[in-house]
Amino acid sequence: MVAAGPDDGSGSSPIPPRSGGAGRADPFAKPYARWVASSPAAVRRAVQRYAPLLLAVTVAAAVWASAAGDIGVRSPLPGAVVLVLAVSSGWATATVRTRRWPLFLAAAVGWLVLAAAAAGVVASYQAGLRLRGRRLAGYLAGVAVVLAGGVLVGLAVGGPRRITTATTGNVLLLAACLVGLPLVFGLWVRARRDTLAALRDRAERLEREREAHADRVRAEERTRIAREMHDVVAHRVSLMVVHAGALEVTAADSATVEAAALIRATGRQALTDLREVLGVLRQAGPAVVPERGLDALDELIEESRTAGLRVSRQDEGVPPALPATLGRTAYRVVREALTNVRKHAADAETVVCLRYLPDGLEVVVRNGPSDRRSALPGAGQGLLGLRERVELLGGRLEATAVDGGFLVRALLPLAGAA
Repeated sequence: MVAAGPDDGSGSSPIPPRSGGAGRADPFAKPYARWVASSPAAVRRAVQRYAPLLLAVTVAAAVWASAAGDIGVRSPLPGAVVLVLAVSSGWATATVRTRRWPLFLAAAVGWLVLAAAAAGVVASYQAGLRLRGRRLAGYLAGVAVVLAGGVLVGLAVGGPRRITTATTGNVLLLAACLVGLPLVFGLWVRARRDTLAALRDRAERLEREREAHADRVRAEERTRIAREMHDVVAHRVSLMVVHAGALEVTAADSATVEAAALIRATGRQALTDLREVLGVLRQAGPAVVPERGLDALDELIEESRTAGLRVSRQDEGVPPALPATLGRTAYRVVREALTNVRKHAADAETVVCLRYLPDGLEVVVRNGPSDRRSALPGAGQGLLGLRERVELLGGRLEATAVDGGFLVRALLPLAGAA
């Protein structure tokens, strides 16, 4: 719980706004930040969506410009025929991701009829990117046939067409620039993709192996801990239960019989709990230790009374429906606090108070001063672990000496356990 700051009655915040109007939020700040954060992904999606269309339009325009003589040899064919070839080349380029043969056919027809190389450049790149082995060799053989056909057409037509497509130097230069370079670039892109995919697969495999090794090491360590606990703790607790049972049978004093019965019952319960913990430690999956909640709080207090503590319980507020995690944490707070009372102030008056708040639960365990001088040893690890558990829920734990006694207070918010 956080205490509210002083209020002057005006409802203003205790923290004054910055000077110069900086306290006002910019209405465009958050949308701009979201746009900046999402812009790379948005650009990538836009490119993937519209790139085929843009490439198709570019190829169609290049075929038309080549036939018009702007970037190639002017064609004597009618404009309608040139338009059909240009649109067909653009359509074949747009559908190359699903079908390759229309693009290869459009490239061959465009070169033989119009001496237009735009579709051929895209076809060579796609061949280097997608074809392998015999298919790539077949594509190169087809390219050779088309270039040879272009030489024959250039010789037959004559004029600029012959100079462009039928001379040895131009044929070799066109083959290198319009076929070789796109083909090599496609091969490089494919090799890069394959390398990245192999590296990604290797990294994922190494991560899986590392996780499997870590799980195996954890399982071995848990098994070793369970074995040690069984060999040492379980053995000594069993001896304690046996001796308590023998004392219960042979003792003549009724008080001694009752104390021996309590020790035997407590030892048997400890053995049961220890058996559950050992079973969890030996599990191959995630460890889930059975925990009690607030419904077992009265039983815990009654056990403490049976052990000789003077404990009373107080509830304040209306108990709401609490999350199970919050109830288990509250139970552990009370159990640890009562354990410390039994160790250090067994003759003191102890009060367990649960305050049900609108936004959480407050657990208070307070004991008064004790006349007892001797105390059982303690390492302080219980309160340390309890503090960590409370803070995981977003709460706060306080443990301090008060008026000769000791106070343990835990604030557990509902939001942290939701």
